[in-house]
Amino acid sequence: MILDLLRHGETEQGGLRGSLDDALTDKGWSQMRAAVVAAGPWQVLVSSPLQRCARFADELGARLGLPVQREADLQELHFGEWEGRTALQIMETQADELGRFWADPYAYTPPAGEPVSAFAERVLAGIERLRRVHSGKRVLLVTHGGVMRLLLARARGLPKEQLLQVEVGHGALVQLDLTGNLLREVR
Repeated sequence: MILDLLRHGETEQGGLRGSLDDALTDKGWSQMRAAVVAAGPWQVLVSSPLQRCARFADELGARLGLPVQREADLQELHFGEWEGRTALQIMETQADELGRFWADPYAYTPPAGEPVSAFAERVLAGIERLRRVHSGKRVLLVTHGGVMRLLLARARGLPKEQLLQVEVGHGALVQLDLTGNLLREVR
């Protein structure tokens, strides 16, 4: 399976969005539209159910004549009490905790947040289901930065501690090849 990953564009609110269901800005819509202009063709269109992904996926699906499959397991990490806050805001009261999270997100979970190990298990299970159902097809997944960081870190063979060092901008489009149990970055 060829898996193209598209990160949602800029959202109306800043900070750690996680499970918050924010809308895209006009710039965010433009970022996503520009990313897919010369991409594809896809046989399958999958999206996180959060509106910053799903609304664009619905628009693209209507244009391409493809139904959109929603996958809750491919949503962003839930940041708990940190959701909606910027790194600067978190540093005002929890600088040490934020530093521990950035240094090794698998070893430190934000207060009331989802452990990264559980997030990874959830995302990888969702990707495996897609691989089984859509083997041999080209799939576009409209998703989040955390999901893309996780998959890119695995494809690049990075240690777990380096997860948050993977850069994924708004509207970024990358391609992975899932052959058997191998996950390889194509572009």
